[in-house]
Amino acid sequence: MKSRPPHLVWDWNSTLFHDMDAIIAATNASFALLGLPPMTLERYRELYCVPVPKFYEKVTGRVPDPAEWVLLDDAFQEVYAAHSALCELARGADELLHTWQREGGTQSLLSLTAHEALMPFVRRFGIEERFVRVDGRVGPPGGGKAEHLVRHLDALRRDPAEVVLIGDAADDAAAALHVGARAVLYAGGSHARASLEQVGVPVVDSLADAVELARTYSG
Repeated sequence: MKSRPPHLVWDWNSTLFHDMDAIIAATNASFALLGLPPMTLERYRELYCVPVPKFYEKVTGRVPDPAEWVLLDDAFQEVYAAHSALCELARGADELLHTWQREGGTQSLLSLTAHEALMPFVRRFGIEERFVRVDGRVGPPGGGKAEHLVRHLDALRRDPAEVVLIGDAADDAAAALHVGARAVLYAGGSHARASLEQVGVPVVDSLADAVELARTYSG
């Protein structure tokens, strides 16, 4: 009997959506409020972590207080909205999603981007129908992904053992391992490859490689 392919849970920012330029511009706008100089992409990828307040602590030496965090996040979101309008899907992402669906595989999208902000992008690229479920963040920013993934898989009624999460961040792998799913990390996003390789899950250089590896996890 032919084995069934795993269900893919895709991360959005810096995985399917190639938005690193927008993220760097928005991050630097936020840090400018603290009097910090601009950060390069390489430096960002060395330091970035989730939850985001921890990233700010690594850069500034302290966690922003609640009122300060609102100002920083507002600055980030304003600049990100302007720059992300010019960003596109990662190279080959549309075809990968289409092929997986055409071959009978299922996939969903899980993002820490606010749900109401995520959906216009998904619809803009015409990929909503590729997913059996799309979940953005509901509630305030700043948290991790594990609880979000638990709710996502519960809504899908999916056994985590049949799931592969494809993302670009250590937090993606941590969330997958927390629920008992597998993870494949893409080294073209928010983290440096060296830091991803410390997580203990496979790291690949393209989304196509991530999908091919996920195929080997058929149940």
